[in-house]
Amino acid sequence: MMIPLHGIGGRQDLPVPFGLAVAGAAVAVAVSFVVLGLAWRSPKYRGNASGKPLPAAITRTVDAGWFRWAVRLVGLAIFLYAMVSLMFGVDRLTNPIFGFIYILVWVGLVPISIVLGPVWRTLNPLRTVHLLLSKLLRQPPSKGLLELPPWTGLWPAALGIFAFTWLELVAPDRATIPVLQAWIALYVVITMFGAILFGDRWFAQGDPFEVYASLMARLSPWGRRTDGALVVRRPLENLDGLKAQPGLVGMVAALLGSTAYDGFSNSSAWIGWAQNQDISMTWLGTGALIVFVLFVLVTYSGATVLAGRLSESSRTALPGLFAHSVVPIAFGYVVAHYLTLFILEGQRTLIYLSDPLSNGANVFGTGLLAVNTGITNHSTMIAVIQVLAVVCGHLLGVVSAHDRAVALFPRSRALAGQLPLLVVMVGYTCAGLFLLFSS
Repeated sequence: MMIPLHGIGGRQDLPVPFGLAVAGAAVAVAVSFVVLGLAWRSPKYRGNASGKPLPAAITRTVDAGWFRWAVRLVGLAIFLYAMVSLMFGVDRLTNPIFGFIYILVWVGLVPISIVLGPVWRTLNPLRTVHLLLSKLLRQPPSKGLLELPPWTGLWPAALGIFAFTWLELVAPDRATIPVLQAWIALYVVITMFGAILFGDRWFAQGDPFEVYASLMARLSPWGRRTDGALVVRRPLENLDGLKAQPGLVGMVAALLGSTAYDGFSNSSAWIGWAQNQDISMTWLGTGALIVFVLFVLVTYSGATVLAGRLSESSRTALPGLFAHSVVPIAFGYVVAHYLTLFILEGQRTLIYLSDPLSNGANVFGTGLLAVNTGITNHSTMIAVIQVLAVVCGHLLGVVSAHDRAVALFPRSRALAGQLPLLVVMVGYTCAGLFLLFSS
């Protein structure tokens, strides 16, 4: 993509031996399961029915039409400004569009959603364009030409996430203008065509960025109660409100599997092996990415189905009912893999955005600033943060899965039913740390 700064920490930077760190992480996840089994015997989360209402003035402001349109127009203006670089900018890495898409949008969606909640639904520029077109044609935005089949669920968004991660991690010449133009054009056409066919419901099911942001927003403290009130609640209780639907498992598998492949693709073992093969890196990378996504999909689904068998519960619906517990794991992987990239390349992108056409302009006055690389002097701290992000993500996943298990399974079988999920999560923890530091 740009420069390999997904993480500047390494095994040698950890304050304890790498093997001990992996073993300690696995033990921490396993011990948390035992503690929860002893101390947490009834469900404590109420999902979307929970939350403390915010002051009425805040709710009125957030729900006001003028405020929502202000947010929409900000999102649309930023999008149009970035498109100037995409359509008319030079084909060099100094073009800010590469950092805008790969860093500020793809990685930046996570902190934005954690801090502000599901704001991307309003910021989404394509949703705003569709809303404006609907008003122009005097049609309700929810009205489409066809009904979206219920079985569709989030599968279109899952395929979109796979397509974007393929672009980011595998596609040849992905940091060139023609390739990025082609992908963005396809994304815009498919998303807008879907909205025309199925109404604005398509954005919540078919727009990969909006679905991704909505999943991450479930880890924020902000949400809507079932009565419509804007509330503050515990992030894991917010996460508990995520409804199972078709494609949700595929979505979280695509997120987790692609992030794992990201770490694997930077390993010296993979690079050395792949360069000695007669098959192109593009085909090898595509195959490996598919394998990683399918591995997560199969192991997670298999564990939940086995959990249903051990707990003497219905097995077919369990993968979707437990899929919310994978979201904290995916969040932990994102933090571990992209923190330093976001800090360093994010700064560079903001500097380049002052000169969208690379002609010496300084629109925002940032063009003469330099990247603050001070974080590179703290590699040990970064390595520790990476480990903690992976481990804490899995711990939160265990807590979420346990609360759902005691709600769904017979009390006498609740712990036994969770054992397959525990084994899978311990395996993910060890594999995630190994892949993270394998380069």
